[in-house]
Amino acid sequence: MPFTSWSQQRVQFTQYMFNGLVINPAYAGADQALSITAAQRKQWANIEHSPSTQTLTAHTLFKKQHMGIGMILVNDKIGVHRNLTALSNFAYHLQVGKDQYLSMGIQAGIHNKRSNYGSLAGVAGTDPRLYDASVTYTAFDMGMGLYYRSPRLHFGISAPQLLPERFTLNDTVAITLRNINSFVFGKYRITLNENIDLEPCILLKYFEGTPLSYDFNLNLVFKKVLTTGVSYRRKESVDFMLKMQLTPQLQFGYSYDHPIGEVARVSNGSHELTINYVFRFVKSKVMSPR
Repeated sequence: MPFTSWSQQRVQFTQYMFNGLVINPAYAGADQALSITAAQRKQWANIEHSPSTQTLTAHTLFKKQHMGIGMILVNDKIGVHRNLTALSNFAYHLQVGKDQYLSMGIQAGIHNKRSNYGSLAGVAGTDPRLYDASVTYTAFDMGMGLYYRSPRLHFGISAPQLLPERFTLNDTVAITLRNINSFVFGKYRITLNENIDLEPCILLKYFEGTPLSYDFNLNLVFKKVLTTGVSYRRKESVDFMLKMQLTPQLQFGYSYDHPIGEVARVSNGSHELTINYVFRFVKSKVMSPR
C-alpha cells in the first residue's frame, strides 16, 4: 500500500543570525575573513534519544576575485538515526553600492545516513531479520541561494537542499525523502544611540505539505560587545540568547529554547552553544616620537 508522510527533516538552529552559512550558501565569505564556527545543539534535553547536533563551518573571502568559499560538516543524531553531512560552498560577491554587496552561492556535497532499526526490536529472541535490520546509504546533494548585505540590512533567499534522496529497505519497500526546504532571512540594524543597537530578524521556513513556519527575533547590541535577544518560533518555543564578543576575533553564544503550546507537553527545553573565531586582526595605532 503506497502512502506519503511528512516530517521535519532539516536541522534547525536558534542562532542562525550569527552563522548565516548554515542556511544560505551565498553567505560564504560575507565575514570578509577566514571565519570558523563550532556549534552544539541539544534539542529537547532530558528526553532519551532526542536530537543532538554538532556543526563545524568555515568560510573565507578572496577579495580580488570577489569569491567566497566554505565548508560545512554536520553530525546529527536522533533516535536510531545518525546523519553525517559534508558540504562545500562557493559564492560570488558583486558590489552594488558603497558597502553593499549581492552574493550568489551554490553548495554541493554528500549526506551519509545510517538507521539502526534493529535496536528497536528489544532483546534477543525476535526474528533475526528484524533484529539485524539497518539501513545505510550515501546521497549527493546541492543547494543555492542569494544574499544581500549592507551595514544595516541583510536579506537572503535560499534552498540549501534541492535533490531528493531515495533508498530501498527491501524488494517491496522504497523510501523517498524530499529535502527542498526554502528559507527567507532578513535582518535590520537600528541605532538607538552611540552604545545600543536594535536588530530585528526574521526567518521564514517553507517545506512542501506543511504550514509556513517562522522565527522572529529581536536583539539588543551593547557597544558591539554584548548581545541579548529573544525569539519566537511559531507554535513551538520562546527562545532566549546571549552572545559575547570576548576579543575582536573571538565570540561565544548560548541560547535556550523554552517549549510552548502542544510541544511543551512532550518536550523539555533545548540548548545551543556556538563559538566563532574570525581571523581578522585590528591594527593598533603607533605614535611616532617625532
